[in-house]
This record gives sequence, C-alpha cells and structure tokens, in this order.
Amino acid sequence: MTKKICMVVIAITAWFALALQLYLMLKRAPSIGFSATDTVINFFSYFTILSNLLVAKSLTVSLLLPSSPFGIFFSKMSVQSAIAVYIFIVGLVYNLVLRNLWDPEGWQLVADNLLHVAVPVLYVLFWLIFTPKKILQWKNIFPLLIFPAVYLGYSLIRGSVTGWYPYPFVNADKLGYGQVAVNSLLVLLAIVTAGLGIIAFNRFTKRTRIAKQF
Repeated sequence: MTKKICMVVIAITAWFALALQLYLMLKRAPSIGFSATDTVINFFSYFTILSNLLVAKSLTVSLLLPSSPFGIFFSKMSVQSAIAVYIFIVGLVYNLVLRNLWDPEGWQLVADNLLHVAVPVLYVLFWLIFTPKKILQWKNIFPLLIFPAVYLGYSLIRGSVTGWYPYPFVNADKLGYGQVAVNSLLVLLAIVTAGLGIIAFNRFTKRTRIAKQF
C-alpha cells in the first residue's frame, strides 16, 4: 500500500465520520432543545471534532493542493506531529475516561468508534511509518501546546456564557474552576508526554525497512 493510498483511506474515513456525527447531532437537536445553529457551533466546539478535522483537512490538502500555502503548512513535520499528538489524545482520553459515560447505539456507535478509535489509530500508524526521521527537535513541544491551550480557554469562556461544556471534566459550573484546573493539568501532562514521546521516537529511530517498502 502506497503512502497516497493510505492518505486517501484515512481522509475518507475522517470526512465520513465527521459528516455522520454532524448529521446525527442535527437530527437529535430538536429533541434536546438545541437549534441547528447552536448544534453546529457545539459540533465544532469538541476537541475530538477539531482534531479529526485537522486530520481530514491536512491529508486532503496535501493530496490535492500540495503546493498551496495550506499544502506547504500541512507538509511540515512539526505540524503533522502535532496533529498526531492531538488525535492520539482524542483516542486516549475518550477510551480511558469518557467511553463508559454513555452507551451509543446504531449509527452513533459507528461514528463514535470512527472518530475515537479508527482515525486515531490509522493516523498515528501513518505518522509512525511515513514521516521522515531525525527531523524534530525538543523545542517543537512548545508550539504543539498552543492549540490545546487556546481550545481550553475558548471552552471555559463559552461555557461560562452558555452553560454548555463539551466535556464533563471541564464543566466549571459543576466542578468549580479548581477541579477543572486539576483535570486540565492532567490532560496537559498527557499531551506533553505524548509530544515528547513522538519527538524522541523521531530523533532516535531510524527509518525502517517496512517504511521503505511503501
């Protein structure tokens, strides 16, 4: 399987999962008292959605418009690595902390596993196999933290205004900001650990024979 075929498969999987999840949320919105506008905004307020969107968009742009400004941006090793960390954290946090909080069925179960299992596993494997080795530097950990920090700030500010929080562990109205700070630090620790892990892997791992065969 070539690199481009892998990119196509992951991109299609991610786009389908995103479209399916949005459709399911819009379909359910009237029954839980949300307007279509609020539902769309909520949809794009999940770290899971944003991370899957980064996967889908980065691969699509790299395939179709590699010489465009976005194509050049998403071709950067530091950007691809940041996306790998974000989507890994999506899978990790959901499957360790959030999965047992509800019991999705039918198409919601399909969307759930695509967003939180299939895409994270596929993209991390893609990163491990195809990204050039010995390029990342330890300082790359700092820009990687910008997106999660901005996302947390946005979630808390919007939550304080609307009363809606994307995840229970950042619900300051119920938990208080002290507990939210503790929870956020734990997630930050996971992100830093994952980030340092992929940097170490990239710096100290030689390109394998398996990768050369693709």
